[in-house]
Amino acid sequence: MPYASNRSTRIHYEVEGRGPPLVMMHGISSNIQMWRENGYTEQLAGDYRLILLDARGHGASDKPHSPGEYRADLIAGDVVAVLDDLGVKKTHYLGYSMGAAIGFFCLTRYALARFDSLILGGYGPYRSRMGQERQGPSPLRRAFEVGVEKGVDAYIAERERIIGRPMPANWRARQRVNDFRALIAMIDAMVQWPSAEELLPRMTLPCLVYAGDRDNLYSGAKEGASRMPNATFVSLPGLDHQQAQERIDLVLPHIKKFLAEVSKS
Repeated sequence: MPYASNRSTRIHYEVEGRGPPLVMMHGISSNIQMWRENGYTEQLAGDYRLILLDARGHGASDKPHSPGEYRADLIAGDVVAVLDDLGVKKTHYLGYSMGAAIGFFCLTRYALARFDSLILGGYGPYRSRMGQERQGPSPLRRAFEVGVEKGVDAYIAERERIIGRPMPANWRARQRVNDFRALIAMIDAMVQWPSAEELLPRMTLPCLVYAGDRDNLYSGAKEGASRMPNATFVSLPGLDHQQAQERIDLVLPHIKKFLAEVSKS
């Protein structure tokens, strides 16, 4: 099982396919299997060398319990450590939800020179509120607390209540390997990640930003894309946050078209 090391933290990664490199970063509480189970790797591996990462705190990567171990510069360093381990100088990047937040808040501030393009789904470039709301901890953070206090079955039930519907078996299986204390540390750190807002006018790298129009993060993603000089925004009608990850029949045509156009330029 391949690992790269960033300041003694091990980051698990796997590589599939041939062609220009494309880093793929999953959402919070998920892991690299998300891309396989939803069909992304099968559709993209014929044209790209896919570099699949387990973010720290997830999957087979190390899972520290301190929020200080999830600073934005460290998360960006994890991605760079994997690229260095593979000898990849520059790559395309695809991230969804937390993976898009990593693109906005971490890579654009600390590692932008290593990327040819960014594809960012289900997130905007403004300071993360994933961990807290005005009334206190966010529903997602509270769900992680349920996992710590009552176990994974209670956590899954709480997440399905938040999402508003039962989730498929593969999603539930991914949740069962989580360390909820690590996820709480991650989400608490994300609240402190620096905003990317002031960087947007200077982000000339080609970017594709997309979101479902039923996602509560939709407006921030759309507005942020409008302030980036070389960004394209794609609205996915009728889809919520989870669905915009799962409906590859609607998402992948835009990703493939964008990557093809970037590769020509």
